[in-house]
Amino acid sequence: MGQVVATAERVVHAPADRVQAALADYAGTRRRIAGPQFSEYRVESGGQGAGTRVHWKLAATEKRVRDQVVSVSELPDGGGLVESDTHSSMVTTWTVHPADAGVTTVRVRSTWDGAGGIGGFFERTFAPRGLRRLYDGVLDRLDAELAGS
Repeated sequence: MGQVVATAERVVHAPADRVQAALADYAGTRRRIAGPQFSEYRVESGGQGAGTRVHWKLAATEKRVRDQVVSVSELPDGGGLVESDTHSSMVTTWTVHPADAGVTTVRVRSTWDGAGGIGGFFERTFAPRGLRRLYDGVLDRLDAELAGS
């Protein structure tokens, strides 16, 4: 058994404070940009940043669906969010870094304890690519959402 890591990064054409606010808006923006892989999306408490608790089913593949209840906290420096799945070891960290005037680099990184054996080998090999594609779509939609506002 080993840790599995999936990352994606994108430049978003909006100032860091707007990007951070959009990522923290689980009741609005996050629901709109989540994409078809996130079903049964519902905010259970909060809805804005730290203290939020949100549920979704994450379809990493057609056959691999994770029922997640995510507890949200903020990074100590305020430059991102941490989503901890209460049903598994999965932790997703969103970091927001100002790049240039009006441009922000957003990075998403998910980690979890993978399976052992041959199944674990395949999980460590293929799951990060699938999640990267999923997160690339979320980041594309985030950029489009903020460019339109």
